[in-house]
Amino acid sequence: MPKITSSAELRNNYNEISSFCHEYDEPVFITKNGKGDLAVMSIEAYEQLTASFELYGALKQGLDDIEAGRTMSAEEFLAELEAKHPELAGEYLLLKRITCRKKSKSLVSKK
Repeated sequence: MPKITSSAELRNNYNEISSFCHEYDEPVFITKNGKGDLAVMSIEAYEQLTASFELYGALKQGLDDIEAGRTMSAEEFLAELEAKHPELAGEYLLLKRITCRKKSKSLVSKK
């Protein structure tokens, strides 16, 4: 159940409300003249919330790309990545090995 308090309560009991926000990692809704005015939360809760929004945005973009046919194989992706960042060639070699192993295992299991 959300915690709702008045702006006067916030002003008079800031430390208590701050402790609540940090302890329960959820917002406190502040009213002004009996109407909703603000949502107060810890910095950690805010950062977690904004990180979730960023993740949802990236997932939506990825799903939109799939729907529009803007995809490529893992091999194509790794080749493109290696061309753009040759200084990381060792990491790409490892990823290629992992990708090839997974691909060969899936081919074996399909037989």
